[in-house]
Amino acid sequence: MPQVRFTRRFSMAHRLLADAGSRCAVPHGHNEFVTVTLATDAQMDFGGSNYVASFESLKTRWHGFIDGAVDHAFQVGAADPLLDWFRTHEPQRLNQIMVFDGDPTTEAFAIALRRKIDAILTAENSAYRCIELALEETPTNTIVVGETLSAAERGWMAGGWMDRPDLTINDLTP
Repeated sequence: MPQVRFTRRFSMAHRLLADAGSRCAVPHGHNEFVTVTLATDAQMDFGGSNYVASFESLKTRWHGFIDGAVDHAFQVGAADPLLDWFRTHEPQRLNQIMVFDGDPTTEAFAIALRRKIDAILTAENSAYRCIELALEETPTNTIVVGETLSAAERGWMAGGWMDRPDLTINDLTP
């Protein structure tokens, strides 16, 4: 069966606090690319649509999430003092703050995105499953998450924003 692959570009900012001496402790941004590869065991509708699902149906919700929630979001760890600053001084921007348990590394972000696409595909009763998600932070650094996530990858922040098929990027508001 053919696989379906699509890529989306977005901009983001983050800072990493676990290594206080790192230059990544200062807020900074990246222009990133996320590439999702989907596969299915379903049969194509030969002589009819000649596909299992249209590109449009497969990527509309995902691209809406990337464009509407991820693009220009600021990624922080839940313990980052900047999060309290936004709560106090700019609460209207909380929906633009992506929150992680621990540092918002590219590795953590890739796992979060992988779980989000799983939630979206499940909610849509899609015949497709994600077999790979690649997150390119820079032209020389890419994180690839395969088809199977470990128990630790599935358990981290379980039931939070990354497991819901909506546009949320945090659990700050009810």
